[in-house]
Amino acid sequence: MPPSVSLLFGVHAHQPIGNFPEVIMDAHERCYKPFLQTLYRYPEFRFAVHFSGWLLDFLFEHFPQDMALLQDMVARGQIELFGAGETEPVLAVIPERDRIGQIRTFSAKLKKKLGQRPQGAWLTERVWESTVIPALADCGIRYVIVDDYHFICAGKDKTELSGYFTTEEDRRKLDLFPISEALRYKLPFSPAPDAVSYIESLADQLPGGRQPAAIYFDDIEKFGIWPETHKWVYEQGWLEQFIQGVLASPHITPRHYRDYHASEQTCGIIYLPTASYIEMSEWTLPAAPAHIYADLVQQAKAEGWYEQNKPFIRGGIWKNFFSRYPESNWMHKRMLGLSARFAKLPATQRTESMQQCLYAAQANDAYWHGLFGGLYLPHLRRAIYNNLIELEALLDASSPRSSLFIEDTDLDGVEEIYLHNTTLQAVLKLDGSASICELDAYPLKHNFADTLACQPEHYHRKIQLNAQQNSTHHDTGIASAHDRISFKHEIHPIDLEPDPHAQFLFIDRLNDSLLTRYLHQPSDSGEVIFQTASGQISVKKQIQIADHQLIVLYDLAGDTAGALMHTEINLAMPSCDGPAGRYRQHETILSGFGQPLELAALTVITLEDDTLQGDLTLTTSQAVRLLARPHFTVSQSEGGFEKIMQAVKLTLSWPASIQRQTISLQYKPRNSTS
Repeated sequence: MPPSVSLLFGVHAHQPIGNFPEVIMDAHERCYKPFLQTLYRYPEFRFAVHFSGWLLDFLFEHFPQDMALLQDMVARGQIELFGAGETEPVLAVIPERDRIGQIRTFSAKLKKKLGQRPQGAWLTERVWESTVIPALADCGIRYVIVDDYHFICAGKDKTELSGYFTTEEDRRKLDLFPISEALRYKLPFSPAPDAVSYIESLADQLPGGRQPAAIYFDDIEKFGIWPETHKWVYEQGWLEQFIQGVLASPHITPRHYRDYHASEQTCGIIYLPTASYIEMSEWTLPAAPAHIYADLVQQAKAEGWYEQNKPFIRGGIWKNFFSRYPESNWMHKRMLGLSARFAKLPATQRTESMQQCLYAAQANDAYWHGLFGGLYLPHLRRAIYNNLIELEALLDASSPRSSLFIEDTDLDGVEEIYLHNTTLQAVLKLDGSASICELDAYPLKHNFADTLACQPEHYHRKIQLNAQQNSTHHDTGIASAHDRISFKHEIHPIDLEPDPHAQFLFIDRLNDSLLTRYLHQPSDSGEVIFQTASGQISVKKQIQIADHQLIVLYDLAGDTAGALMHTEINLAMPSCDGPAGRYRQHETILSGFGQPLELAALTVITLEDDTLQGDLTLTTSQAVRLLARPHFTVSQSEGGFEKIMQAVKLTLSWPASIQRQTISLQYKPRNSTS
């Protein structure tokens, strides 16, 4: 028998909860559909696939004919299905009870829709912590796939990674397959014959008669959605050439993971460190250390000592995103709090709607950022808050909270005050700013404070160096999105300046001085009172809610002559700079949210948002000067550097000699007449 290698080929298909339907439709047309149609013509090419739960539901609803192909390929034994958490959570950052619930829910869905219960599981972003082992094992998962990088960091050599290994935690066993980094970068970016030849080079006869495995499992979006890949993979025939080359090779046998796992012995026991794929270790770092890390890697590669020392040049871990981005950490800790409330409910009071909201709020995409938009995309964060707010309303209806309470939700050492009724909730930071970090409208399921501050990012350095588009040269194949430098928008230096503070609501200034020493004053009246002083002027700030209305009252005293009071209100409006959002004053449309607006004497203005299906009206008791402008951040995506509108920034100014000023924000759902 000639030397041979088992090709364990798998693809992972995922779209974030809350993504635009047209984006998913386009992804299906350019990737999911042609991929399935191509593979369907080669029933002898066995492979594995993981579709995340929300995407699978969407495809079954909108593309039943293509899903019939998937069902047929599963039924005829061509496809092995891989499990995961139902909503694609990072299992390591959700509670154990939710890990088990998420995995079991998705496994049951696969059995119901496609007739197969999975033995293997895809780990979201290949984030590995040993704490996930018990939940996976208890849910019937026998093996998972992680990067070969994880194994190298545990002391293994690449030459040893031609099969699966065994690990354990708390007396539960789990087997681990190492994904080949070399294959991840070759498929589909190198010419198909080169990729096939590389796999053939892995053919060997191993001790004990064990057959080596070429292990590949990566994003299906690389096969049609990433730049240039649709033309390369389908129009120029890369995928068919690759399949035909594999099937024609006497040295390659396409196999399922389950068959290889059943017929081959483990390579031994192993314990992996906390890790994800290698690119993630850079993305998790703040800009300054990321610069150091990237420069060190570049130096090592240039001097030829990187490969042998790669496991010792490590960046951060996935959970660093919570310490890097306060906005991500806040969402995560809010989710954990609501998960605990849900778990404490008597079983008879827990509903399927509650569980669905909780699981949807655990979807990974909006909690982090790397090559893909993630946290920087307002519609993905909005999907998290939609579900958190809906879940909180359901929990309040079943087990009411106090209308005012204090806790340190995000574990940052600063407490927050929660002030809420059945329709509105304001969360205030006790950090001296007396600002509002969350403003929830329960009927709209929307957080008006869901904004993102500009902060330095490692990749901003590429913009500052005026890197040219597609500066990396490739003699053959096409460039991976990791290697591209392109621009979706024109970026200026001012666009990269970090914000001096979080983008909350009611951030106050007296003249040019930021008021940051508000002290919380006790009150029995159901309102929150703060007091501060600047020079000879004292400021009292009272915050209260009533039905659909937030009311902020300012009282100024002292030598106010010539002084100006300012407050900055950052509002997350879902339509952003699109055509569905606009400013209206009485019956006059003034402008869209994406344009700057200045009014000299304002007492009322309405922000209309068709996407939100609701309006927000701002009123003042005394006339103020309004300066409104869009708030943008700069981020990277697979399509290039881009500016994304995060919020409308309203700055209200009035003479401090107006010693009492009341500002209210009142929302109204479109189907409401109140």
